[in-house]
Order: sequence, then structure tokens, then C-alpha cells
Amino acid sequence: MDPFSPPEGFRLLPGLLDAAAQRRMAAGILALLDDAPLYHATMPKTGKAMSVAMSNAGRLGWYSDREQGYRYIERHPFTGRPWPAIPEAVLDVWRDVAGYDPAPECCLINLYRDTAKMGLHQDRDEADFSAPVVSISLGDEALFRLGGTTRRDPTRSFRLASGDVLVLGGAARLAFHGIDRVLPGTSRLVPGGGRINLTLRRVTRP
Repeated sequence: MDPFSPPEGFRLLPGLLDAAAQRRMAAGILALLDDAPLYHATMPKTGKAMSVAMSNAGRLGWYSDREQGYRYIERHPFTGRPWPAIPEAVLDVWRDVAGYDPAPECCLINLYRDTAKMGLHQDRDEADFSAPVVSISLGDEALFRLGGTTRRDPTRSFRLASGDVLVLGGAARLAFHGIDRVLPGTSRLVPGGGRINLTLRRVTRP
């Protein structure tokens, strides 16, 4: 018997975005990266660079470095410019699926290429966990791993395709999750290949 049971509040919405919506959203995100170029955040204490390239949109952006660790900042760490606004099409997804009125303050942009992956972690750098985390997949498929609220809980891998939307709310808001690997060549959406993941978060209390 499979011991895994998804935490309450986990929702996977396959194919929520059709092909045309995916193309428009990806083009908008790639254009935004001209103002907020990708970077590789580093791990606290060790300073090891993460394999995933990142940027942000919104009032706040997620960042990490050796000296100060995980946190949200108001400006791009290398250009010093404010983060660009979250595209309206991305906000529409939040309004459709979040069930939470205040708008997200951060859209973390992760670009996975080649062997990039993300280890199991919780999203807990925010002040209020009552807002869900909404994740949008664009480009190559990926193996997404979901666990429970402790590292000891069983996990299961789910295949995420371009256009899929995932919601972590309720008990699942603090579920451990990560990306085991990306499946190269499963999409032509992202120039040069790879997967773009957009993670929408409310950071402060309304």
C-alpha cells in the first residue's frame, strides 16, 4: 500500500494554460528579464551557487547569499533597480486559483536548464502562511517531488508539463517539495530549451 497522501490544500491543475497562453506568458517573462537579468543565488554559510538561474517580478524578490541567507529584497541584487511589475496574465492565474484576495508581492522566476534541480525545501520565508503558493510551469516537463510537512514524511514524484498550475495552500502550504530533474526536449517553448517556473507568493501580512 502506498503510504503517500498529498497534504490537504495541494491542487494540481493540468493544462490550465493553453498553448497560446503559454506562448504569450513565456514571451512576457523573457522580455522582463532584460530589466531583471537572471542570477544564481548562493546557499547560506557555504556560498555554493544554486543550479537554477533566478530573477523576480513584483514589489519584492527572493534572494539568498552566503552572508545574510534567505530573504526578500526590494531591488535586483546586481543592477540595483526595482523589480519589474508582475505581468497581468500571471496575476490572472493567481486570481483564478488562489482563493485569496490580496495580490502576490513576489513572482519568483526560476529557469532550469540541463541538469538544474531543486532539493526538497519548504517555502517559509514569508510572514503569513494563510496565503497559498501558486506555481506555473512553462517549457520542458519536470519531475516535481512532494512530501509532507516534515522531512521524514513519505514523498511522491509528479510529472509537470507546460501549462500546468500547482497550488500549495492549507496544510500543503508548508509541505516539502522540490524538482528532481527536468526532461530536456519535451517542449520547444523556451528558446534554447529548459523550463521556466513562476512561483507567486504573498510575503507580508495584508
